[in-house]
Amino acid sequence: MARLFPILTSLLLAGTPLVVKVQEAEAAPLQIEEHADMDHGAMDHSQMDMSGMDMSGQDMKGMDHSTHAMPASSDSDEPGDAPPPPVPTDFPAVRYFAPDRMVASRAAMLKEMTFNTFALQVDQLEFRTGKSGDGFGWDGQAWYGGDIDRVVLASEGEGTFGERAERIELNAYWRHALDPWFNLQLGMRQDFRPDPQRTYALIGIEGLAPYWFELQGQLLVSNKGDIHARGKAGYTQRITQSLVVEPEVEVDFAFQGVPALSVGAGFERLELGTRLRYERNRSLAPYVGVNWERKLGGTADLARGAGEGVSGVSAVFGVRAMF
Repeated sequence: MARLFPILTSLLLAGTPLVVKVQEAEAAPLQIEEHADMDHGAMDHSQMDMSGMDMSGQDMKGMDHSTHAMPASSDSDEPGDAPPPPVPTDFPAVRYFAPDRMVASRAAMLKEMTFNTFALQVDQLEFRTGKSGDGFGWDGQAWYGGDIDRVVLASEGEGTFGERAERIELNAYWRHALDPWFNLQLGMRQDFRPDPQRTYALIGIEGLAPYWFELQGQLLVSNKGDIHARGKAGYTQRITQSLVVEPEVEVDFAFQGVPALSVGAGFERLELGTRLRYERNRSLAPYVGVNWERKLGGTADLARGAGEGVSGVSAVFGVRAMF
């Protein structure tokens, strides 16, 4: 027992520094927490000069920031107004061939591109049936020429079977292309029916308007001095590769009354029609449709006074042909 006491005492004395270090390590987090709890709002930051420092601590006072400015963009959404480049007047081929040979070659090429041909187009050749009886109608033209100038012979009319035709018109005019879309008409029209016959000087314009509307307008002055106008509009809508529907409207206007022709001043006639065409072969295409016609204004009053009808609707069956 006397021997164990000195040994235990020496061990306890030797372990004292270790215990003290462990106690200091355990107390260190408490000191850190005390610093974390300090009030930073009480700190005076006014004495700290950070004007020349960026976030990375670099001095930026001496840097030239103008070199880092983004260049102004020269692109704009506004369309320019610069003039177009001049049309070339030289021909590269003359560098390799004699000029006189190239002049002859270009003349031959232009001559080949100029053409004159004959064509016959029957837009409507139809049988009409309705309450007022069975009748017929036609509208077609033949022409000779090219894509700029043509001589045109056109005819239009209608009637009832067993009676004299109600309307027979024959147009002969020169057609000149004003631009790729519209053509000028200059010529004459002869009305064989109704009686008495009339001959008209004709000036008109026809063409393809935006959205593919086909338009025609004519101004006519008769040999008796009366003035008339006619307007047409149509639209061709392809439903399938073979089925085509074509609505159209035609209106006549008289600038003064012509009692001899049973025509009153103002709008005299309105015709509406729609035809569904089977166009498997464009040279010969059958169609069915409906056609409505009405006399207007003073013309209708004159027809009522004569005991005639002023309007009628009919189903139509016909054929469209091109040769």
